[in-house]
Amino acid sequence: MDAATKLDRIDINILVQLQKDGRMTNVSLAEAVGLSPSPCLQRVKRLEAAGYISGYEAHVNLAKIANSVTVFTEVTLSDHKRADFVKFESFIRGVDEILECHLISGGYDYLLRFMCSSIGHYQELMESILDRNVGIEKYFSYIVIKSPVVKNALPLRSLIKAG
Repeated sequence: MDAATKLDRIDINILVQLQKDGRMTNVSLAEAVGLSPSPCLQRVKRLEAAGYISGYEAHVNLAKIANSVTVFTEVTLSDHKRADFVKFESFIRGVDEILECHLISGGYDYLLRFMCSSIGHYQELMESILDRNVGIEKYFSYIVIKSPVVKNALPLRSLIKAG
């Protein structure tokens, strides 16, 4: 199985189930997708080897560990040469509090998602980033009050149908 190989219904079901619970036993997975354990394990191994499964992780309940604030930040760069984008992206890769960075179209250049211990922590971090002169012309911050919907699983079935 390689990247050019089409995934069949069972492969998709395996991926959907593993997104729900990456620690489920092979027997439980096989049962959930309608296979016997041996062929199920072979498929999982092939999906891993082909790069369809890039890893397994634990979802940490941050609220039980520490206080936090999520901030979305729109960033506009001063200049728009390739080197300016490379410089900015290179720097922010090293900022632990930045969980996501997206180069986007529209009224600004990047959308960042920060996870900080407080609004004060976020502001200190932004001041530090600005002091590093990585090309930021302006930024706007949006503090998350509540997150009523957060999904970790990809909508594989609908994405594949649409493709």
